[in-house]
Amino acid sequence: MKTRYLALSAFVAGALALAACAPAATPAPTAVPTAMIEEPTPAPTEMPELSDIVDTAIADGRFTTLVAAVTAAELVDTLKGPGPFTVFAPTDDAFAALPEGTLDELLLPENKQALTDILLYHVVAGNVLAADVVGLNEAETVLGETVSIRVDGDNVFINESRVIITDIMTSNGVIHVIDAVLLPASDMAEEPTQNIVEIAAADGRFTTLVAAVQAAGLAETLSGEGPFTVFAPTDDAFAALPAGTLDDLLLPENQQALADILLYHVVPGAVTAEQVVTLTGAETALAGKSVTVRVEDGNVFINDAQVIITDIMATNGVIHVIDAVLLPPSE
Repeated sequence: MKTRYLALSAFVAGALALAACAPAATPAPTAVPTAMIEEPTPAPTEMPELSDIVDTAIADGRFTTLVAAVTAAELVDTLKGPGPFTVFAPTDDAFAALPEGTLDELLLPENKQALTDILLYHVVAGNVLAADVVGLNEAETVLGETVSIRVDGDNVFINESRVIITDIMTSNGVIHVIDAVLLPASDMAEEPTQNIVEIAAADGRFTTLVAAVQAAGLAETLSGEGPFTVFAPTDDAFAALPAGTLDDLLLPENQQALADILLYHVVPGAVTAEQVVTLTGAETALAGKSVTVRVEDGNVFINDAQVIITDIMATNGVIHVIDAVLLPPSE
């Protein structure tokens, strides 16, 4: 029994000795919280370098006429300068809508100053973004003349030109695209030399109106000193009347009815388009009868007739062209 005990003791002692000599166990790795692991910082993305106003317009492709005009007026260096400038830029289509021959004439060397004035009328000093434009009623241009600004629903108008694209950013300012060329008051058409009747007769779109004015005995009145504002229906507008209406009105026995209708198209005074859009109505030359004026989606309506051309200036007033005949309300 004693011998067994000694043997067991020797075995235990040997085992302990071996355990002491064995290498230490490798500890299990400690998990690191993911919040403590730093993600690699991405390299900053370089923003493309902006071009100046002139180079931006050249690269765009919609402003070839504007660029040609800026070049002819020798304004390239100015508009490539530090600025900043805000440019209301007419598209090629806007320039194409000018009366035939107007652009060719402006590009002649002898008309360089007139061209320069028109272009500078499209430029406002400073960086005026769309969010700022809608808070203004007007802005002074580099020419020194002001443009009017109005918001109508979702549309913004600079004078009568609609802003169709905003905030094209450049290195020296901002471009807003407009759908018509702005013409400063000082560079509008030459001083008129014809009265309202003479202009209507020469125009070619108002043959029916002129015939009606003569039949009603109003030619002398509308050739007089005035001034008058005439909302002039085109021949197509008269043709849209119910069949036989015009023939009846031109009969001698209906001269007074015809005169009343024509006088309902006349407002005393020279009321330009810029003034018309501020009105809700206007008293006509037909005693006691008024027309309504409303602006809707950028269009101007006199009663239910749409104004399609404005500010044809005469020596004795102004003509605005409308697409329907106005009929005075019955008593």
